[in-house]
Amino acid sequence: MTETTNTSALSARRRAFAEFWFYFSENRGAVIGLWVFVGLVLLALLAPYIAPHSPTAQNRGAFLVPPMWQEGGTSQFILGTDAVGRDMLSRLMYGAQQSLFIGVVVVSIALFGGIILGLVAGFFGGWVDAVIMRVMDVVLAFPSLLLALVMVAILGPGLMNAMIAIAIVLQPHFARLTRAAVMAERNKEYVMAARVAGAGRVRLMFRTILPNCLAPLIVQGTLSFSNAVLDAAALGFLGMGAQPPTPEWGTMLAEAREFILRAWWVVTFPGLAILITVLAINLVGDGLRDALDPKLKRS
Repeated sequence: MTETTNTSALSARRRAFAEFWFYFSENRGAVIGLWVFVGLVLLALLAPYIAPHSPTAQNRGAFLVPPMWQEGGTSQFILGTDAVGRDMLSRLMYGAQQSLFIGVVVVSIALFGGIILGLVAGFFGGWVDAVIMRVMDVVLAFPSLLLALVMVAILGPGLMNAMIAIAIVLQPHFARLTRAAVMAERNKEYVMAARVAGAGRVRLMFRTILPNCLAPLIVQGTLSFSNAVLDAAALGFLGMGAQPPTPEWGTMLAEAREFILRAWWVVTFPGLAILITVLAINLVGDGLRDALDPKLKRS
C-alpha cells in the first residue's frame, strides 16, 4: 500500500512538472532568459578556474589596453584592461559571483522577513494587521534607492550593509503579497477542517496555509532578484556598496567614470553585464508568472 502511494505521489509530481514546463516553455523569452541565467551561474561557479587573470592583479605595463580586436589590443587581455591594468574579462567573471551572491542573500532575507510579517498580519488581522501594514506602507512611501542610501549611510558603506539595506527595502513587497494570499486562504474549507482537527496556529500558518501561497512569492522573488542586482550596482556606483578593489559591476562603473571618452570598454562591458543579467532574470520571472498563475494559463 505504501509503495503504491509513493508511486502515485511521484507520478503526480511528474505531471505537475510537465504542466509547469509546458506553460513556461510557451514563453520563448523566458526560455532564453533561463539559459542565459544558467550560463551566468556556470560562469560564476567556474570563474576561479577559467578566468585568465586574478581580478585584482595590476599589470603596470598594461594600463587601459583596448580589447583584442581593436588596434593596440592583445590576446593576453581579451576585453582589455582598466586604468590600473586589471583584466576586464576576469573582473566581469568574478563580478557575476558578486551579483549572484547579492541576489541570493537579499532575496532570502527579504523573503523570510516578508513571509513572517505577512503570515502574522493576514492570519490574525485586527490591530496586528494594521500595525504591520502601516509600517510596510511607511517603508514603501520612500523611493527604494533613497531609503537604501540612508540606511547604508547609517550602517556604513560596504557590501554586507548594502545587502541588508536592500533586503529591508524589498521586504514590504513580500509582506503585502503574503498577507493578501493568506487572507484569501484562511477561511477556506481545508483550513477550517485543519482547525477543527486540532491544528494549532503555527501549524495552520506554516503547514496548512503557506504552501498554498508560494506561487506568487516565487514570481516576486525572481523579480526582486533583478532589483537586488540593480540596487546593489547603483549603491556600488555611488560608493556606498562594494568597495574597491572588489570586482562588482557597479563599483567597476564608478571607477571607470573619468575614462568614458578615452576607454569605452571600461564602462560598456560592466554596463552590458548588468543589462543582460537583469533582462534574463526578468524574462524568467515573466515565464514563472505565466506557468504558476492559473489565470494566465492558456487552454
